[in-house]
Amino acid sequence: MAKWHQRIRSLLIEQFSLPSDVILEMPRITIIGHIHFYIENHQGLEVYSNNELKLKVTNGYVQIKGDAFVLKMMLPKEIMLEGTIHEVKFLPN
Repeated sequence: MAKWHQRIRSLLIEQFSLPSDVILEMPRITIIGHIHFYIENHQGLEVYSNNELKLKVTNGYVQIKGDAFVLKMMLPKEIMLEGTIHEVKFLPN
């Protein structure tokens, strides 16, 4: 059944020019320099502190480490983080 779903998703992406990040439920990440981090399509906040942000995403987590973090915007599927970003990691489940 999983292969069938994957074929349907691929068909939707190719035939209808739909964004693959939305169809595949993957996060869309934008980093501006080392001071702004913006993510769409996350599945929840796991850890937040002055120097770490960890978000649940499809197939694992995104972990951001740095200093002086401030959440500038937090919506159900979007987060904008400001601070000094040192490291971004993708962690498997």
